[in-house]
Amino acid sequence: MSLTYEERKNTILTRLATQGKVQVQALADLFQVSTETIRRDLDRLEKEGELRKVYGGAVRVRSGMIEAPFQKRAQLQMNEKQRIGLAAAALIEDGETVMLDNGTTTLEIMRQLRNRSQVTVITNSVPILTCALEGFAGKIIFAGGEINSAVQASTGPVTHELLSQFKVNKAFISAGGVSLMDGVTDYLLEEALVSRRMMERAEESILVADHTKFGRSTFAQISPMNHVSMVITDSGCSTEWVEALHQMEIETVHTI
Repeated sequence: MSLTYEERKNTILTRLATQGKVQVQALADLFQVSTETIRRDLDRLEKEGELRKVYGGAVRVRSGMIEAPFQKRAQLQMNEKQRIGLAAAALIEDGETVMLDNGTTTLEIMRQLRNRSQVTVITNSVPILTCALEGFAGKIIFAGGEINSAVQASTGPVTHELLSQFKVNKAFISAGGVSLMDGVTDYLLEEALVSRRMMERAEESILVADHTKFGRSTFAQISPMNHVSMVITDSGCSTEWVEALHQMEIETVHTI
């Protein structure tokens, strides 16, 4: 197999994204090149900031542990999030009660539900609540508690107690990162715990995440991947991730 550095680079980074680690010998066997060639590749990728070398191979560079402010995040991958929100809203049937955690992608779901008078939404998100108050035809229930002004959401014991009172049809969960090793993760433990509680109270847990979240791990685990019923993402999600989700028997919806 005669591949250029760029071709080997793409395969190495894809394997890091799905597996979290690569081995020098395994890569040498895969590409049919010497281990010295692979080590040079890993040296170069480390200098490019794409990975961190460890004994016998390399691991991915962990994502930053500090999340950008809500308003700034809302401007990132805006088109992808809008399409994901539209696809997610289409799954909600009249008469259903759903939970939306605090995220810029779940906010797009709320925007798509504006005229749905037979839908009940439960959330801990102040932006989602504000959006609902601007003309949502259905019922909104705010799981109040201590408001974290930095993330614009309620967290803590009161929020958990309120969420525990409900059993809903679907929970739509956003994420800071999605990893085969670490599962669905978020930047703040308090928010991760709220999302986890929502999943526990739902018949079906649906992850809404644009392609930039895959292959990343952030600070606090929301859940392992096998607790997710469905993933809604955009067309930028790699074929390797699509195959990985298929092997885990997780239904995947790709927006166009």
